[in-house]
Amino acid sequence: MSVPDCEREESGWGVFEGLPGDPMMWVLVLSELVAFGLFLGAFIVTRAVRPAVFASGQTALDVTLAGYNTIVLVASGWAAAKGAVSARAEQGRHARLWLLLAMALGGAFVTIKLVEYAHEIGGGIGLETSVFFTLYFLLTGFHLLHICLGIVILAVVCRSADPVHVETGTVFWHMVDLVWIVMFPIIYLVR
Repeated sequence: MSVPDCEREESGWGVFEGLPGDPMMWVLVLSELVAFGLFLGAFIVTRAVRPAVFASGQTALDVTLAGYNTIVLVASGWAAAKGAVSARAEQGRHARLWLLLAMALGGAFVTIKLVEYAHEIGGGIGLETSVFFTLYFLLTGFHLLHICLGIVILAVVCRSADPVHVETGTVFWHMVDLVWIVMFPIIYLVR
């Protein structure tokens, strides 16, 4: 449940003043960004220590599928943002349609990622193949879990299309988008 604007300052939410959605979602998002930052930091440091292992691992990844996933996720974030705008304009039906599109694109991301995993696993690549793949599967799997959670959150807020709830759900969804936009080049492109 959202903290009314008049209670935010009194209850210690002043730092979140003016941000869309429920302040607790921002607390969750910040903690998740720290977790992803630590994961990415470990990935970057380990790549610096073992560059040959990481270069070899990257050649086995499907950059094309990851690129499609980037496009799908950015489009999904756009649809979620349109849903939030529609909810604020009290256009519940339009908000629901935009959120359904965002969820469908999120589902497409999951499908593409699972196809990518299937190719890798089918090629004999797993968590124990190398330190690169251990970190790759842990990082991308953690992100995939957040995509699935984000789809559930969007489905829940889609039911009422309440502006504060939709904004709260899209805050989480945009965090998932942002994390992927940072992860994609670090994992797939940077050598």
